[in-house]
Amino acid sequence: MSQVNSVVAIYETHSQAEEAVKELQRSGFDMKKMSIAGRDYHTDEQVVGYYNTGDRMKHWGKLGAFWGGIWGMLFGAAFFAIPGIGPVLVAGPLVAWIVAALEGAVVVGGVSALGAGLYSIGIPKDSVVKYEVALKSDHFLLLAHGTADEVAKAKEIIETTRPVDVALHAAERGEHVGAGAR
Repeated sequence: MSQVNSVVAIYETHSQAEEAVKELQRSGFDMKKMSIAGRDYHTDEQVVGYYNTGDRMKHWGKLGAFWGGIWGMLFGAAFFAIPGIGPVLVAGPLVAWIVAALEGAVVVGGVSALGAGLYSIGIPKDSVVKYEVALKSDHFLLLAHGTADEVAKAKEIIETTRPVDVALHAAERGEHVGAGAR
């Protein structure tokens, strides 16, 4: 398990998550150190699709503009069908951590592939379960990764965007600090 400093925020809507990404971008936070995950939901009236163009994934459907914008800012994109959660779209380094957890057969009782990816970077299992529940409830997860100082600064910025919850996970101890509803 490689420990990573991270701050994880939960947002109720895609527009709130997108605004937080833009705030971090405006502050100069390295976009290569940011990830976002959200369920893809649709109705029978909406066509939903994904395809690759070069090194970028495209999406059309109800949240096509949102995901297209996010994938243009962040590096790495994936679509996972996760049992118990459903279709999940992910952008950023979290994609690689999920894939590594799957390839390495990381098994963590009671958590999904997404949860295994989060656990593999040092996020405690109780927090992982909370994040999976948030995704099942159609919330969005925003993760910022980096040095302790970068993550602390990101947490300050994120808190101004009024997330449902925000928690700092310190690599040194593999535990969370300062979690709570906003």
